[in-house]
Amino acid sequence: MLKELLDSRKCFKLVCGAGNEDAAEVEKLVALYSSAGCKFFDLSAKPEIIDAAKRGLQGREGYLCVSVGIKGDPHIRKAQIDYEKCSGCHKCEEICPQKAILIDGSSPFAARVKRVYGRMLNASALRTLLAARCIGCGNCYSVCKHGAISFREENLDLKEVLLPVIEKGIECIELHAMSDSIDEALEKWNYINEVYDGMLSICTARGNLSEEKMLELVKRMTENRKPYTTIVQADGFPMSGGKDDFKTTLQAVATAEVVQNTKLPVYIMLSGGTNSKTSELAKMCEINYNGIAIGSFARKIASKYIEREDFLRNEYAFNEALKLAKNLVETV
Repeated sequence: MLKELLDSRKCFKLVCGAGNEDAAEVEKLVALYSSAGCKFFDLSAKPEIIDAAKRGLQGREGYLCVSVGIKGDPHIRKAQIDYEKCSGCHKCEEICPQKAILIDGSSPFAARVKRVYGRMLNASALRTLLAARCIGCGNCYSVCKHGAISFREENLDLKEVLLPVIEKGIECIELHAMSDSIDEALEKWNYINEVYDGMLSICTARGNLSEEKMLELVKRMTENRKPYTTIVQADGFPMSGGKDDFKTTLQAVATAEVVQNTKLPVYIMLSGGTNSKTSELAKMCEINYNGIAIGSFARKIASKYIEREDFLRNEYAFNEALKLAKNLVETV
């Protein structure tokens, strides 16, 4: 059971990405990390993504969590490019961790698309693929000096989103509550409690909320829930785990300490900038965490293998990636 995994305080959660709707990539990631010992997977709340994750498990034990967000949360947004403003510098394309940007047909990603699909996709199909891969991290926005990149938010009706994935069979629902829309967060949280009686998770950070408001929100969201039926995912710096050092993971540990000090009867999961150093730093700071959720860094270390079209069939590529994945899972 998921509860037993959390009680063990050795829970590694692979974050495929709340906005990652690339079913092929999700299947590969779940196949790799479930082989490495991971049993908890964070997914986009789409039936086809649940199906992809189950294919990736290949019968291995695994608990699936779907993530939804509120307005203003970076996890539910998608980048879009105004090509009339775009200078064609390719900086956004180069920095995108998901390879979700294609400026023109001369880029390495264009070659990858052709290699994977055997042909160049038509414009409509390619736009669909790119949008599916975008996780809303904002790296592209930060490097664009021409104002060509903006975001659109995918803030869908929860009833439309959740009921189909609940029917598929999941073990946890996570609400990303990282904006200052406290009323919306509570409204969606209450609805989730009405339609689902399993483990719930609150992903929150201090970015858009003061420390006091963040804690107030967490307390209000957990006040009517039974002890230890809620995970608080302390997100230090969302989607920032590209580097493997203590500084990158510092905010995750600091946010977890803030939650720990409340002494609420919840499970604590570290996230946001997490990497192989997170556990070491958390233990140094005496954080009694139950698990660590790793997304950006977990995807990054295996990316050159995952990108292969034959990844699931190529024993050498899979085993090379598996060595890296096992090392990371074991750090928890």
